[in-house]
Amino acid sequence: MKPFFLSLGSNLGDRLQYIEKAIRRLHGHSKIQITDLSSVYETEPVGYTDQPAFLNAVIAGKTSLTPKELLHVILEVEKALGRIREVRWGPRTIDLDILLYGTESWNEEDLQIPHPRMLERAFVLIPLAELDANYPIPTGLTYTTPLEQLKKVGEKNGVRKWKERVWEIEFGHSVN
Repeated sequence: MKPFFLSLGSNLGDRLQYIEKAIRRLHGHSKIQITDLSSVYETEPVGYTDQPAFLNAVIAGKTSLTPKELLHVILEVEKALGRIREVRWGPRTIDLDILLYGTESWNEEDLQIPHPRMLERAFVLIPLAELDANYPIPTGLTYTTPLEQLKKVGEKNGVRKWKERVWEIEFGHSVN
């Protein structure tokens, strides 16, 4: 089983419900085990800014799927939850991205691991660091900036903690 980290984001409809549904669908897959979940952060949109604020989170897990198979599952979950790709970085019911897959690097047209923009995005780094600030990134880059400093940078860049990690209550069991 390979460890992985995924980012989740939503800015349409019941944003938290879309994130929770995506996590449940992933956790219900026979070859995916969710092992940890970050707090939820509310963030200002990046890129295309004329849209509602996002809720973002990161999950950690293990899988026996290859990165391409994991991508296929992610795309199916997005489709099932009504994701429509009309505008790059535009509004969406759910957005799932593979951030890291073990310590492997992938560079294909439809899949790049580590995620090519993850180190530029406070809304990814803050919840990722909350889960494992010392996880090795294959490119040799790190995100070991202390979490408190990252949070200050995030607040300046429109990233605010929206909901503490209380997933055990909401999912009826601990995923750890």
